[in-house]
Amino acid sequence: MRAAVEATGQLDERGRLRHLLALEGLPRALVEELLGSAARFAAAPRARHATLAGRTVANLFFEPSTRTRASFELAAQRLGATTLNLEAERSSAVKGETLEDTLLNLQAMGVDAFVVRHAAAGVHARLAAVARPGVAIVNAGEANVSHPTQGLLDALTIRAHKGADLARLTVAICGDLRHSRVAASATAVLTTLGVGELRLVAPRELLPDAARGARCFDDLDAGLTGCDVIMMLRIQRERITSLSVPDDAEYHRRFGLTAARLALARPDCIVMHPGPVNRGVELASEVMDGPRSVILEQVANGVAVRMAVLDALLGRGG
Repeated sequence: MRAAVEATGQLDERGRLRHLLALEGLPRALVEELLGSAARFAAAPRARHATLAGRTVANLFFEPSTRTRASFELAAQRLGATTLNLEAERSSAVKGETLEDTLLNLQAMGVDAFVVRHAAAGVHARLAAVARPGVAIVNAGEANVSHPTQGLLDALTIRAHKGADLARLTVAICGDLRHSRVAASATAVLTTLGVGELRLVAPRELLPDAARGARCFDDLDAGLTGCDVIMMLRIQRERITSLSVPDDAEYHRRFGLTAARLALARPDCIVMHPGPVNRGVELASEVMDGPRSVILEQVANGVAVRMAVLDALLGRGG
């Protein structure tokens, strides 16, 4: 897997991060380094730094986003960078300009990093292939394929509550796993960090084709029993074209996390969700707003993780 990652240009000749396109295959030492940096930023969440002074970070979002886009902008600003936000519907893409040409033009204006969210798979690798030396591409969400900074912030949140040794933990990721880039990146990073047991829990029609070493459950109660961490996911209805899925009420009855179901997990189990949450569907409000929910901590950790990524890519002088 290391060779596959290097082939995409994620790592430079010294093994340092050049682009962040995916978590699969990244060396554990590099993941640990990013998480350590993020933990330091999280310890002083409002502190300002100057490591990216004189740098420019462009956010190119071709899908809707609240948390990811806002946190990347805050992350860049707190590191001293100038930020540029490009609205897809107001860009020359609507006139037929290719993404590669958009990047080349903005690159010519002195942009140092491009944070990109796109509904098509492979876009980030294409952009990395045309980026000039010293210009970084960051995957802020790629189709249903990957969302690497979300995976990192999820790992950071788990470590904050459970410690750095994940080998003793049982983690359940529950919901629409077939269409979730969040689940893919969480699976990748937790596997890299040596999680003890990873469970994928979903209605049979929403389970992934490949389990990647995880145990699959189509019964929520069985999947939650004895867990240390539960990560709930929404149904990705915007990506579902042919499957028949339950309506909201039926889904909540079968796969919604309620206080009664949470009682099946360990007493100190934490509850996670990448957002946006559909209250009363995959997650009951009593759980989302309850003492075991760390969802807002995930949001806060998103800024710290994205600071760590941008600092690793640009903060050493290119």
